[in-house]
Amino acid sequence: MNVIEVILTRRSIRKYSNREIPPKVIANLLEAAMYAPTARNSQSWQFVVINKRQLLNDLAEIHPYGKMLEHAPLAILVCGDKMKEDSEGYLSQNCAAATQNIMLAAHSLGLGSVWLGVYPKENRIEPISKRLKLPGYVLPMALISLGYPDESKPKPGRFAREKIHYNDQWYK
Repeated sequence: MNVIEVILTRRSIRKYSNREIPPKVIANLLEAAMYAPTARNSQSWQFVVINKRQLLNDLAEIHPYGKMLEHAPLAILVCGDKMKEDSEGYLSQNCAAATQNIMLAAHSLGLGSVWLGVYPKENRIEPISKRLKLPGYVLPMALISLGYPDESKPKPGRFAREKIHYNDQWYK
């Protein structure tokens, strides 16, 4: 699959088969994450790999949209390292780029994924930080549910010319 095909065909997958994700595949996902661009090359992220069933179940209870974690074999929490980045605005952008890289790499490797937003919701940040015993300088940004798909979804039509503008011309 080429990169354009990966981007256009990736969907949020919430149903997974009962198949473990090999360590080599997990390493590929994390390597892809660490090749995302960052402001001033700060690489201001940390990653928590979650594959213990009880932790996945606990996170499914904590996150209001995380029920699929009860059946996922793996999740990756993308976190911002406040000690590596001076501006919190860049921290969220850096982590968003890493999150997207993980999800695109997952799709290219035959995995399904869902992006579960954490930051800036304090009612998600605090309990996730507490449950995973994150140090105070680590801010959870996004939780990614991962697994081999047990569902498929068609490509929706999202391209909209009316959302494209050139230079100083705003088209209606």
